[in-house]
Amino acid sequence: MASIEMIVAARARLRGHARRTPLLSSPFLNEIARRQVFVKAECLQHSGSFKFRGGWSAVSGLDPTVRAKGVIAFSSGNHAQGVALAAKLHGIPSVIIMPSDAPSLKIDNTRAFGAEVVLYDRANGDRDAIGGRFSAERGLTLIRPFDEPLVIAGQGTTGLEIAEQAEEEGIKSAEVLVPCGGGGLASGIALALEASAPGFTVRPCEPKDFDDTTRSLASGRIERNWAMTGTICDAIMTPEPGKITFPILQRLAGAGIVVTDEEALRAMALAFKRLKIVVEPGGAVALAAALFHGDALESDNVIAVTSGGNVDADIFAAALEKYG
Repeated sequence: MASIEMIVAARARLRGHARRTPLLSSPFLNEIARRQVFVKAECLQHSGSFKFRGGWSAVSGLDPTVRAKGVIAFSSGNHAQGVALAAKLHGIPSVIIMPSDAPSLKIDNTRAFGAEVVLYDRANGDRDAIGGRFSAERGLTLIRPFDEPLVIAGQGTTGLEIAEQAEEEGIKSAEVLVPCGGGGLASGIALALEASAPGFTVRPCEPKDFDDTTRSLASGRIERNWAMTGTICDAIMTPEPGKITFPILQRLAGAGIVVTDEEALRAMALAFKRLKIVVEPGGAVALAAALFHGDALESDNVIAVTSGGNVDADIFAAALEKYG
């Protein structure tokens, strides 16, 4: 199980490799939200998302003999890039199994980081069988995207930074809104804040119709999304919360918040216009929740994590054209 001790150890391994991403603000966003909004810009992290933290944590945490054989990962994009870049920087091979309908930018970037990309049909293919074959043939170590303690620990370093930056800003309490797919980032941040900023509460944020974590927190048991297509928020489109991440969120997180694709697009445009950052749809859901779902919030201070910026040009252009 992931722990604060693992997060602190991951931070030591990440030192000099991951960026300390900024905590941004804008009076224009505060006016829309009717409260103080800060944005933790993980879209500026290496590989374009927070996933580099977990990728580096997992790769660097392997036994050197095991690590040398290489790693394998399943991902629609951001975890793929994070693991591929971490593997490249460690000088080891990586195989990334990606759905064929993943955004082309994410596929191209993963290849550019030196990974061997294997595409499969999300609707009919069996990625576990494909991954099992490659692992058996080459001795590769699987790095799961969220249900892996070393990955959760790496993502949790985001929470340590949030606590430090909030203290620098004089923030004593806040709701921390986090985009949530399988829950690796949200659970890691929750563990970090429990230890370093106990007045802060994590709120998972998800797209409409893919709100498995929100429903799971409400019901007290893991709920599943039956659809695997139908939202532009591909980065956080997962079947269900993780078996490791959900108990952490159940213990530490507040209720989830659900936003629409249109709200995510509007948040993307506002992030670019007011903060000059590029955010992908899945990475914008927490900011959308902060700006457009104030009735679900209790604190006067909100910290929204923009978790990734790997967006295809046509979707970004559409966001700017409609809401810019």
